[in-house]
Amino acid sequence: MNISTPPIQSRPVAISAIALAVLPPLAVLALSQRAMFEFAPDDTLPDRKIAALLAGEHLTPPPPLPPAVFATTEADMLRPSLGSASRDWSLLDGEFRQRLLTVFKLLAEQHGYEAVLLEGYRSAERQADLLLRGPSVTQAGPNMSYHQHGLAADVAFLRDGSLIISERDPWAMRGYELYGALAEAAGLTWGGRWKMMDLGHVELRRREVLPGGRS
Repeated sequence: MNISTPPIQSRPVAISAIALAVLPPLAVLALSQRAMFEFAPDDTLPDRKIAALLAGEHLTPPPPLPPAVFATTEADMLRPSLGSASRDWSLLDGEFRQRLLTVFKLLAEQHGYEAVLLEGYRSAERQADLLLRGPSVTQAGPNMSYHQHGLAADVAFLRDGSLIISERDPWAMRGYELYGALAEAAGLTWGGRWKMMDLGHVELRRREVLPGGRS
C-alpha cells in the first residue's frame, strides 16, 4: 500500500500548525521553571507594608512553647523527628528572622492564624539523618540545605492550643496559602511552589551561600 506524502507547498502550513500547537506549552513550561528557580534580589520587597515593617520595628521572637505541644500523635505521624528539632530563633540569620517574624505578625493580625516554628537551624548531622529517612522527608544532603545556614524554617499553626500540621485540615490548608503569600511578599521562597510541595517551608535564598538550595 502506498502512503502519499503531502504536496511540498503544503508542508510549511503543516509545520506552522505543529509549531503553534507545541510552542505555547513549551514556553509556559520554560517560564514556570525559570520563575521557580530564579533568585530575586535580596533587597526586593514587592509589598510596601512589609517593607515598612522591616525597615522600622524590630520584632522579637515569641516565648518558647512547652515541649508537650510538639509531642502529639499528629506530630509523630507527620514529623517523627520533631522532638529533636531546633526551635531556637537566635540560631537563625538576623535578616531572615525579621522577615519570618513579620510574616508571623501579619498572619496573626490580618487572618487570625498563630504560626509556630517547627524547625529552624539544622546541623549537618541532623540533615544526614533526615536524608536517610527518605525523599518524603528531605532530598537534600548535609550542607545542601538552607537550614544549615539559619536561612530556612518549617512552620505550622496553633489552634486552641493544639499544633495543626496536616494540610488535610481545610483550616490549616487555608493557613498555608495565606502564609505562603505573605512569605513571598516578604521576599522569601515558599516550598508550596515546588514540584514536591513543602507547604510549611520558607527560605531566604542567597546565591553566595547555597545556589539552588533545598529543604
